[in-house]
Amino acid sequence: MEAKFVRNIIQKNKAAKADLHISAIAGLLFGVCSIIAVLGALMGGGRYSDGILGAWVLGWTLLGVYFLYALKVASQWEKAVILRLGKFRGLRGPGMFWIVPIIDSVTTWIDGRVMVTPFSAEKTLTKDTVPVDVDAVLFWVVWDAEKAALEVKDYQSAISWAAQTALRDIIGRMMLADILVGRSAIDEELQHIIDERTTPWGVTVQSVEIRDIVIPQDLEDAMSRQARVILGESEKQIAASFSEASQAYVNNPTALHLRAMNMLFEGLKEKGALVIVPSSAVDTMNLGGISGIVSMAQNNLPKEEKK
Repeated sequence: MEAKFVRNIIQKNKAAKADLHISAIAGLLFGVCSIIAVLGALMGGGRYSDGILGAWVLGWTLLGVYFLYALKVASQWEKAVILRLGKFRGLRGPGMFWIVPIIDSVTTWIDGRVMVTPFSAEKTLTKDTVPVDVDAVLFWVVWDAEKAALEVKDYQSAISWAAQTALRDIIGRMMLADILVGRSAIDEELQHIIDERTTPWGVTVQSVEIRDIVIPQDLEDAMSRQARVILGESEKQIAASFSEASQAYVNNPTALHLRAMNMLFEGLKEKGALVIVPSSAVDTMNLGGISGIVSMAQNNLPKEEKK
């Protein structure tokens, strides 16, 4: 738990540093101004008074700091939210833009690309009180950067929580059987619910996909046993049907032979077919008839295959 907390703090610190968005151009200009200030102070030593040299160094240093904090560069997919003395000033980007240090501040950098947010619902009870674990993925995009920055504090966390609560709500209203066989319906309903919640934040949901549904192991074993019972009942019904069909051949051996010969013919006429006939079946049928069947099958083959 403590390690997880530390990782979260580190990630937040990295995100805060990334939000400064100090561009390479601004860093280069700051470096140039610093070099000019140092070289001027060295070359002017002994030629100018300390006051003049101090003003020279201070001026170039302030100019470099101005470049460092006033020049910003937004990537193609980014929008910068500008506040001037706490009030919304506008959006900037993509590309290079200037702000007034101290007076202006870039509070948020909005990513306009399609974002992927995994979310889950653990140990959530279905309508028939079965605990399930469901994993899903949310695809969304910010269509209004101003609303995403001003209408909600942390729109990414808000979207994640909205998706999770919507998933729990849907699971609680559905039976387990409906959840297992109706993933596409859950996806559509989730997309509709989450999109309604996130639209006021300037976010639209493109799609939701259920990745996995995990049920308790005991229930899975019980369902497996029930499936085997159903399969056994099906085998019994099939066997009963064959038994009923066999009654038609009890007192009619000729019909039985014709049926057997027809089955052999159907198997042999297929290209490359191999039919294995039990010896007991061969004994009960006319070998000459079987030879005739083979001959008929060979005659039905294309000429190329006879060669």
